[in-house]
Amino acid sequence: MVRTPEGLIHVARAPRGKNCILLRENRAEATLPRIAELNPYVHVAASTVPLDETTDLSFLKHYQCVILTEVSLLLQKKINDFCHAQQPPIKFISADVYGVCSRLFCDFGDEFEVLDTTGEEPKEIFISNITQSNPGIVTCLENHPHRLETGQFLTFREVNGMSCLNGSTHQITVVSPYSFSIGDTSEMEPYLHGGIAVQVKTPKMCYFERLEKQITNPLCLVADFSKPEAPLQIHVAMLALNHFQENFGRRPNIGCLQDAEEMLKIATSINETLENKPQVNADVVKWLSRTAQGFLPPLAAAVGGVASQEVLKAVTGKFSPLRQWLYIDVLDIVTPLEKMGSEEFLPRGDRYDALRACIGDSLCQKLHDLNVFLVGCGAIGCEMLKNFALLGVGTGQDKGLVTITDPDLIEKSNLNRQFLFRPHHIQKPKSYTAAEATLNINPYIKIDSDINKVCPATESTYSDEFYTKQDVIVTALDNVEARRYIDSRCVANLRPLIDSGTMGTKGHTEVIVPHLTESYNSHFESSFSHKPSLFNKFWQTYPSAEEVLQRIKSGESLEGCFHVIKTLSRRPRSWTQCVELARVKFEKYFSHKALQLLHSFPLDTRLKDGSLFWQSPKRPPFPVKFEFNDPLHYGFIVSTAKLFATVYCVPFTEKDLSEETILGIISSVKVPEFRPSNKVVQTDETARKPDHIPVSSEEERNAIFQLEKSILSNEALETDLQMKPISFEKDDDSNGHIDFVTAASNLRAKMYNIEPADRFKTKRIAGKIIPAIATATAAVSGLVALELIKVVGGYSADAYKNCFLNLAIPIMVFTETAEVRRTEIRNGISFTIWDRWTIYGKEDFTLLDFINAVREKYGIEPTMVVQGVKMLYVPVMPGHIKRLKLTMQKLVKPSADKKYVDLTVSFAPETDGEEDLPGPPVRYYFVQEDN
Repeated sequence: MVRTPEGLIHVARAPRGKNCILLRENRAEATLPRIAELNPYVHVAASTVPLDETTDLSFLKHYQCVILTEVSLLLQKKINDFCHAQQPPIKFISADVYGVCSRLFCDFGDEFEVLDTTGEEPKEIFISNITQSNPGIVTCLENHPHRLETGQFLTFREVNGMSCLNGSTHQITVVSPYSFSIGDTSEMEPYLHGGIAVQVKTPKMCYFERLEKQITNPLCLVADFSKPEAPLQIHVAMLALNHFQENFGRRPNIGCLQDAEEMLKIATSINETLENKPQVNADVVKWLSRTAQGFLPPLAAAVGGVASQEVLKAVTGKFSPLRQWLYIDVLDIVTPLEKMGSEEFLPRGDRYDALRACIGDSLCQKLHDLNVFLVGCGAIGCEMLKNFALLGVGTGQDKGLVTITDPDLIEKSNLNRQFLFRPHHIQKPKSYTAAEATLNINPYIKIDSDINKVCPATESTYSDEFYTKQDVIVTALDNVEARRYIDSRCVANLRPLIDSGTMGTKGHTEVIVPHLTESYNSHFESSFSHKPSLFNKFWQTYPSAEEVLQRIKSGESLEGCFHVIKTLSRRPRSWTQCVELARVKFEKYFSHKALQLLHSFPLDTRLKDGSLFWQSPKRPPFPVKFEFNDPLHYGFIVSTAKLFATVYCVPFTEKDLSEETILGIISSVKVPEFRPSNKVVQTDETARKPDHIPVSSEEERNAIFQLEKSILSNEALETDLQMKPISFEKDDDSNGHIDFVTAASNLRAKMYNIEPADRFKTKRIAGKIIPAIATATAAVSGLVALELIKVVGGYSADAYKNCFLNLAIPIMVFTETAEVRRTEIRNGISFTIWDRWTIYGKEDFTLLDFINAVREKYGIEPTMVVQGVKMLYVPVMPGHIKRLKLTMQKLVKPSADKKYVDLTVSFAPETDGEEDLPGPPVRYYFVQEDN
């Protein structure tokens, strides 16, 4: 593939033999329209120039970059020599995948200027001091190392005292992790306080050698530090394969010991010609010989993703290029197949022959019969489905199914990072569209597509029964919360999970296998999601306000009841009250909070060392005065009122949203005056809030009064005990979520004199939208599919590999999975996160019966029983001893669709004085299951 300065992309194939011309043309013709439809702004054409050892290469002078795949080594050398000799040099990249080994080579010429080596945002260093000396020493804030290198350049701003530094640029010399020198500052005015040093990025020159020279003295990127010798060993083995092809006109036959021996001889001979002579690895040579006629699509995807990123570097000068070889092997997949007979790997005349030559027919059949749950159909999810289709996942005649789900619709911005979606798919569900496109790749794959979000609210759909039917769960998500939730479901149901993610050029993969590895484990969420969820959960546990009132009066402690009662008593019940509440919140957030901070810490406040409290990076707040005509202020009121109305189930109309109506309501709102509090203000943002704040007797009396008042005024009916939690959704402009976040964040920025962000930037930040790059998603999804093969094969723990990559640097690091940790109890009793204890009860089973059953069956002394966040039995809590006589059905209230509940039982450790330890989950069945 070659790229011209005019933007034309030409696709060409190198012939492998006498009858290859038609095959080459067919591939190019089949590929061209598929590539062209990905982006109408990119012109694509097929080249008719034959490419072999006799070709006049002068036509390549029109191109900036040449990429070769499946080209003989002799032809690679010829084309590389031609490209390297041009002025300026034509960037050269070659990529090869043979069986279980792959390689990538880059040559961008004798000198190649990199404009931005990392692509990261420039570092900002907060300054605590600058000396008047030669050289001047700049010291960073305590506990904030600068992580700079000698020779880098910095520019300064917001320096008080040495103001002449502001706007100037200086080259630095690192003195310590917390200080660096910048040259002569002895004649400058004394430094007072504050200041930020910002990194200035400068170009860097990289140097490359030709392929011919690099073959004998390769510079390799080491991806697996547990096998630093592996790249050179694979280098020798793949060179031996190239020489075998040149000598015999073919690749080694599957399972042919004679061919393997011949390749080993060639490898030994080649090894003597290298400057650094690695030890020839006979196993690598043997497996490469055995699988050379095969092809692993996921390995090609991984190498292709990395190679594509190198192309972008070649034509843009952005990011550090690969220097100069990368080798990736999957010997971990084939090593356990050692004892299989050669017939397992022989062709059967179907589309999976190349795959079968690598992993054998039995493993192919297991892939066909696989049940997979793929969560997320975005950039990674689409790439994953392509790999599933090529591997034949879910294509079994009687078994096998791929279940996918994604609640999102396709946006225009989704089109640049995968190849299943097209412009005419915009605003269609991702999952349905992805399923249809996958069937075009492999019509035999069985796909069940949903548009559900995987969360507690959909557990009736994605139940325990659903998870136990899955052979493996694969996540392609863009947020940590969803990953943690799905991880917990996989742990609870003992299902393997493969997780992955990308963030620009960065990516990761993680394999989680039951009993072998460890598991994975904003203001908007607080007001509109978390608090309403807790409100609903409380009233599901205690469905009557009268019952709660009676329990409080009797002295019983009900967790969270005081916050719930306060919410109930202040609940808005009309659109007018929602607008009034929004106006009061404006005053609280953007005026009173600033006034309280300035009351606690006036502008002239000084610390113990005499320095000013309000100095960089701490900015003093300034209260914002509400102005109805200010679009930012008005936008906050409207969006906040809409969200409150949704949460509290208050209907509103278009007329309610009119400016006239809003103005009429606001003009009559009585805004509370600011009254300074003596409450201690926590200035350390990293400080942890106390887990439990004691409730005063006054708060208790007030709660009783508020609840009695709500009951008497008929404002504690069943409909009043429900709220509607809102999950933040960035892609629906009509819901007001982004409007609220934009207004609230910019008002806070205004309060602290910080640069505001426009709506698009706010959407990107609040929605945690990380720009995805097709190169990284291809690499990551390929690596995930390789691990999927191991999971399907039931491999041992040491076979699995997690990976972290950053294609910008570039770096790719494979590590072994973390071995599951075992917790010792006593007398040989131990457990891991994957263990489950089970207790079967009956209708009259009491809490005491349950505790005795745990003690007798598992040999521990239970000290506490918890269901989620609800404490069922804590001996020190008032009234909990009485609970021992209550039946389990009354205590835990099973849902209609479940026959069990999952509880956590803590136990006393062997050593006195240590805290109680939680044991594994205990699944309590309300009745004995039939055997």
